[in-house]
Amino acid sequence: MNASRRQVLGLGASLAGGALAAPGIARAQDWPGDRPIQIIVPFPPGGGTDINLRAMTVHFQRHLPGSRFVIVNRGGAGGEIGYTAMASAAPDGLTLGTIITPSLQTITIERQPRYRLEDFAYLGTIVEDPGGFHVAADSSWRTVADLVAHAKANPGAVAVGTAGIGSDDHLLMIGLARAANIQLNHIPYAGQAPTVSALLGGHIQVASMNMGESVALIRQGQIRPLAAAGPQRFSMTPNVPTFREAGFPLDTGVVRSLVVPAATPEPIRRRLEQTIAETMRDPAWIAEAERLFIPLQYRSAEETRAIVFREAEALRELWQHQPWRDA
Repeated sequence: MNASRRQVLGLGASLAGGALAAPGIARAQDWPGDRPIQIIVPFPPGGGTDINLRAMTVHFQRHLPGSRFVIVNRGGAGGEIGYTAMASAAPDGLTLGTIITPSLQTITIERQPRYRLEDFAYLGTIVEDPGGFHVAADSSWRTVADLVAHAKANPGAVAVGTAGIGSDDHLLMIGLARAANIQLNHIPYAGQAPTVSALLGGHIQVASMNMGESVALIRQGQIRPLAAAGPQRFSMTPNVPTFREAGFPLDTGVVRSLVVPAATPEPIRRRLEQTIAETMRDPAWIAEAERLFIPLQYRSAEETRAIVFREAEALRELWQHQPWRDA
C-alpha cells in the first residue's frame, strides 16, 4: 500500500465511530493533499456535465480542507468507458465518478458491460435537468405540432440529434415518436457539443438535449426550443411550453450524481457525502450554478441509490416493449 493510500485510509479510521455524527469534528479533519481527487466525467470536455463538475470542484475544495480535485474526461461508448473506470478504481477516496441516469442503466440493459449498478456507492445527486426539443433559430417550425405534422407527411425525414443511443435525449425522442405515432430519424452523437454543431450546421433538424444545457444558446438566439419535458414548465425557460401542453405527457430528463467504488470504506464515503451536502447548501455555489444555468437538485446518498435502481426497473420494462437500440 503506498503512502498516499495509507493516509487516506488513516483518515477513514480517524472518522470512524462517532466522529461523523459530530460535524465540527469531521470538518476539522484535513484531507491528505499529496494526491488530487479525480472526478471521472464519462463524456468529452465541453458538455453540460463537464462544465457542471469543473465549476463545482472549486466549492468542493472549500468544504473538504486539504483536498484538490481534478476532472478526468473518459468519454466513449455512450459513457461505458467512464463508468467502467469508476467501478474499477481503487476504493481509497481518491477517485469519484459522475453518473448519469438513465445512461448508466440503459447500458447494462442493452449489453453486458464491465460494471454493475451494485459496483458503486452512491454519494448524492447534484442535478436534475429535463429534456427538450430544439431547432435552429431560422427553422420554420414554431411548435411541437409543426414538427409532428411535418413528420406525419414525411415519415423518417426529420433527423433528431441526441447525445447517444440510450441517452435521456434518445428516450425523449422515442417517447414523442410513440405518443404522436410518427417516425423520426435518430442521429446519435458523442455528447451535447457535437449535437449543437450539427444543428447549427444544418445536418439535423432537431436537437434533443437538456433544457439547462440549452439556456445560454437560447438566450444568444442560436437555437429555439419547441418544448420541454416534465409536468410543469422549466423554471429557467418559463416561456417554453411543455410537451404535456401539446398533448404529449413526456417526463424525460437527466439526473447527475456522484459515486465511488462500492468497496470504499464507510468513513471515507460519509465524509464525501457530507462534502457534497455542504456544497449543495453553499450560497456561493448556488449563485455560481444559477449563473451557469445549472439546475441544482440535491438528494441524499440513500435517495440517489433508490432513484438509480427504480429507474433501472422502469427502463427494463420499456426495453421489453421497445428496445431503444433499434429506434
